[in-house]
Amino acid sequence: MTQTQTQTARPQTAALLSAQDVSIYYGSKQAVKHVTFDIQPNTVNALIGPSGCGKTTFLRAINRMHDMTPGARVTGVIQLDGQDIYGEGVDPVAIRRRVGMVFQKPNPFPTMSIYDNVIAGLKLAGVRNRAQLDAIVERSLRQAALWDEVKDRLRPPATGLSGGQQQRLCIARALAVEPEILLMDEPTSALDPQATARIEDLLGELKKDVTIIIVTHNMQQAARVSDTTSFFLNGDLVERGPTDQIFTSPRDERTEAYVTGRFG
Repeated sequence: MTQTQTQTARPQTAALLSAQDVSIYYGSKQAVKHVTFDIQPNTVNALIGPSGCGKTTFLRAINRMHDMTPGARVTGVIQLDGQDIYGEGVDPVAIRRRVGMVFQKPNPFPTMSIYDNVIAGLKLAGVRNRAQLDAIVERSLRQAALWDEVKDRLRPPATGLSGGQQQRLCIARALAVEPEILLMDEPTSALDPQATARIEDLLGELKKDVTIIIVTHNMQQAARVSDTTSFFLNGDLVERGPTDQIFTSPRDERTEAYVTGRFG
């Protein structure tokens, strides 16, 4: 079943991602504590909170990145379209194709061309048809609002791009394999204000095709780009709700203190 068919078949009220009593440990240290919430399809979801509060730790659990960290373990259940992503026999590589990730600093493959960066995941998946690859490269770069800037120079190394362009290239690379969810960990923190604005504008378009979960320290950014906001503190999910409500009438005094800048 294709992604489009999956989205069509899913009831409008059904969650795309469901976390149930999720805790994450590094050795004996509990970094995330009993988090439960649902993510609806075609939404932008911000995770906010001070440094070390657990938001990035939680984000990385969604595509099983903690599998690569010695001593890390995840308890509870994370379901993607009803499938337990940590279930017995589930291939973490297959999960990462369905749940893409964009990191804090742009990380294009430095020895590869712009074109080859975009198709890297496709080639690993065995896609070899040149016409198909060409079409996916154009589609992905258009989705990332980069096509018009690079369409005449797809073969030079990606390192020749500006920082903002490199980050949009990383978004295109993640989109090329048609993920259902795109995780973004502080994706604009290393960029200038103009490049940040380009990527923020892009998110509203991208959510038509993919569900986005973004970690940000920037309260204004969370307020501008997200449909829901989740506030983490000391590993706890303190409060989650529509972004307007979190920023204008939070229910928990700790949330109000954070979003108004009294700490953090």
